[in-house]
Amino acid sequence: MGKISSMKLKGSQNLRLRLLLSTLSSTPILIEDIRADATWPGLRPHEVSFLRLLEKISDDCVVEINETGTKLKYKPGNVMGGKHVVHDCGVSRSIGYFLEPLIVLGLFGKKPLSIRLRGITNDSKDPSVDTFRSTTLPILKRFGVNPEGLELKIESRGVAPGGGGEVVLSVPILQDSLRAVTWIDEGMVKRIRGVTFSTRVSVQFENTMIHAARGIFNRLLPDVHIFTDHKAGPLAGKSPGYGISLVAETTSGCFISADNAVCYAQGEEEAEIEDEEKKDLIPPEDIGKQMAGILLGEIEQGGVVDSTHQGLLFLLCALCPQDVSKVRVGKLSPYGIGVLRHIRDFLGVKFVIKPDPLTETVILKCVGCGLKNLSRKVS
Repeated sequence: MGKISSMKLKGSQNLRLRLLLSTLSSTPILIEDIRADATWPGLRPHEVSFLRLLEKISDDCVVEINETGTKLKYKPGNVMGGKHVVHDCGVSRSIGYFLEPLIVLGLFGKKPLSIRLRGITNDSKDPSVDTFRSTTLPILKRFGVNPEGLELKIESRGVAPGGGGEVVLSVPILQDSLRAVTWIDEGMVKRIRGVTFSTRVSVQFENTMIHAARGIFNRLLPDVHIFTDHKAGPLAGKSPGYGISLVAETTSGCFISADNAVCYAQGEEEAEIEDEEKKDLIPPEDIGKQMAGILLGEIEQGGVVDSTHQGLLFLLCALCPQDVSKVRVGKLSPYGIGVLRHIRDFLGVKFVIKPDPLTETVILKCVGCGLKNLSRKVS
């Protein structure tokens, strides 16, 4: 058998996406010049942690990193899935960074995946675990993923810099393949749901956030419910913080989300930045108003998903059977555009992009690559 040639890539951008697509398409990759000119060259702790996670849920996967961490060779294996898998995500990125690729990979495993992830549950960089539970999982159901066995349990919360949160993700395997969708009707917003959380601070912070957010929403919509999730003791992680996650549900079954968390920054390199951050955290009232405003902005943009879920939507469309999928999104996000380019390179799927000047949205069409779950056991 001839040697399989690797796809050669450069730079650190979209590393997680490249590894995900490499695994799904069984394409070995070689990435060079990973932050070669940076003060701290090479892979970051969360990227190494993600590679370790891929090793845990795959069989025969090979990871080679050079001494400086600026060169990575990755040969994907078969996704095995499995129960009782435990992974510590560390504290340089939140659990949300690991969840999106895990959810997609779990669908194409040999066995259903049940994994316990430890680390930061809510921060301002990645979507929170609440958003995954309320918005990401319903998107998968659109594509024919069995809702039984698809769940995310939040066992304890943890914010930066200490972490200490824990969640359990369960993903069922696909019996065959995903289902192509025509999903262009956003519908009208019929209700808004949300959850606030607080760890190691007064529970009053949550009431303030709810009051501020409701002050904006209640002028527009009567059906607004925001729940509280105050954690204390060992369930509150290791650091103080608070935040809010909001979801607008539409008459056509779309979920549009926005979330944020307030905590002390992860002190990566400069201790001064951490000190500056400690001086002024955003007050709870401001964060409530700010996130209500951001959610209204996402709704105004149009589209069947919010800007943070564009990449996942495009990826699911590309993995569908060889049938036409058609979706509507608001303004294309930079990450969404990056995903479209990588899908073309790894899966050979090209999207037809057509702006809709009337609604200022974009309609995308593609024929899926027909990825089937070949790993699953055939009874």
